[in-house]
Formats: sequence, C-alpha cells, structure tokens
Amino acid sequence: MASFMDSLKEKTKKNPKTIILAEGYDERHIQAAVILKKEQLVKNVILIGDTEKIQSLAKANSLEIDDFARIFDPKVEADTEKYIDLLFKAREKKGMTRDKAKELIVDHSIYTAAAILADNGADGMVGGAVYSTGEMLRSALYLIGLKPGIKTLSSTFFIESPDKSLFDEGIACFSDCAVIPDPTAEQLADIAESTAESFKQMTGKEPKVALLSFSTKGSAEHERLEKVIEARNILESRKVNFAFDGELQFDAAIVPSVSEKKAPNSPIKGAANVLIFPDLNAGNIGYKIAQRIGKCSAIGPMLQGISKPANDLSRGCSAQDIADLAVITSLQSN
Repeated sequence: MASFMDSLKEKTKKNPKTIILAEGYDERHIQAAVILKKEQLVKNVILIGDTEKIQSLAKANSLEIDDFARIFDPKVEADTEKYIDLLFKAREKKGMTRDKAKELIVDHSIYTAAAILADNGADGMVGGAVYSTGEMLRSALYLIGLKPGIKTLSSTFFIESPDKSLFDEGIACFSDCAVIPDPTAEQLADIAESTAESFKQMTGKEPKVALLSFSTKGSAEHERLEKVIEARNILESRKVNFAFDGELQFDAAIVPSVSEKKAPNSPIKGAANVLIFPDLNAGNIGYKIAQRIGKCSAIGPMLQGISKPANDLSRGCSAQDIADLAVITSLQSN
C-alpha cells in the first residue's frame, strides 16, 4: 500500500519546482539532493554555501554540480549585492544597517536563501538542519513576510499511522508543534484555519478540526480551558467552511465510540484529522509520542502563513527528512 509520502512524490513529479537547500555545506543537504535527483522529485536545487566545500561533499556523494544541482556562494556571486540591498531596505525602519545586512547575507546561508526566494529566484526553500528554528523564522519574516491577511505564523506536522488504523486513512495534521509557545485564543483560531487549509491542500480531503484540551465539553473547569473555548467561538464567528469542535480530549477527538459518550453532539463525531494543541508543550510532546511510541511517520514541520514556501528542519534531521520536506515545499508552491 502506497504511503502518504509516496502519493505526495507522485504529485510533485507532475509539476517539479526549483527548491533552495539553504545549508548546502551540510552533507545531509548534499545527500538529499542526490535523493531528489535520483527520484526526479524537483526540477533542480540551489545549494547555498562555500563553493569548494560543497564541491568536495558533492564529489564524495557522487553528485554532479550541473543544471540540476547549482551552487550559490554569496562570497563570490554578483547577485549578493542585490540581496544585501533587499534585506537592508526591508528592515531599515527596524534598525537594520547595511553592514548588518551584508553580514547576514554573506555569512549566514539561511538569509541568502530567503533573499533568493524573495527575489523569485526559486519556488521554495528548506533550511534549519544547521540553524535554529528561531533563525529560520527570522530570515523568512525579514525577507519574505506573511501572506496578505495572515497574522499568525504557525506550523504543522503530517502524522501517518503505520497501519492506517488511525485518523482519516491514516493521515492527520498536528499543530502547532514548532512555532508559538503559548498561543492566544485568536492565534489558536488562526492556526486551526491555516492547518485545515494545509490538510486539504496536501490530501485533497475535507478537514475535521479538533481543538484539544484536558476537558471535553465542560468535563473540567480551569482558566487554561478558556482560550480553547474562546478559539472555538472565534471560528464560529468567522463562519469557516470546515467542520470543527472543542474543547475535546484527544480520545473524544479521534475515537467515535468515545465521542459518542463524551460529546454526542459533536459535528466531527470522533473522526478528527486536524488536531490543534493548546500550546507548544502539548503539541511538541504529542507529535513525538506519536512518532516514537506510536511508530507514526512525522513529516514536517511545514510552516504556514509565509507568503512563499519556506520550511524548517529539525537539527537532528536525516537526508531523507530534507528530501521529504523539499517535496512538501514544492507542492506548497502550487
């Protein structure tokens, strides 16, 4: 049976894109480029970093530097000056100096990648195998910015059950597991909307959104529940076009028999495929439990709300993780 990732790969082959691998001097990025080329998953890749180091790693991994895998070395490329100006002008009113912009573009490949993407030099970027999530997010926000009308940058993981016994044919989105430590009620509603859109875009299925908590429909009383209930009310006021409910415990969200007992009037009836966690503690712990104990695949995190696809890696990622996120990034650009 084909996996979710296999289905995404088939989709991206139909309209391959140019993806920046922002830390080309890291061997995992070179190995990811080998995977992407072998499986013909993207049109080409741009590797950011020192030419000599990248060429050495490429040779060691039997990757040709050619039309598929191109190097952008900010220390020697003529376009570097354009990208320095781009960053300087974008952040001048926030105190950015030209010297600081030069340092970021020349010495920090994550900013070089974001500048190339902002200048339409590629369709998407993947980074964060070397840089922290905070640095990755800053580079994207400084140079690319949020989509019009979007106030909240967030993330989602696509969680795939190994035997497809959980969720909607084995696939669910967990959010937010990587960006906002303690979202407000409005931010939770924004995260729910963005994740519902991501789920539908990647799976083609209708999202059923659960706002998770340690309480189901008033089974407990605590101030921490208030923002989850308020987030549900905000979604109601926005008249969103997807099914949602909250506050729900995890079992009431995904097990129909439990939902029937605890939340008999729930519109999602224990069939949630988009799970919105109340804070980053819960989300990050939750996806790692699903991955390590539940043996689920965790694909992502995919960033949501940025005007162009820019996605963050875990610093413990593998080359396959990078290639998989490049596929998701390519599909986002559609």
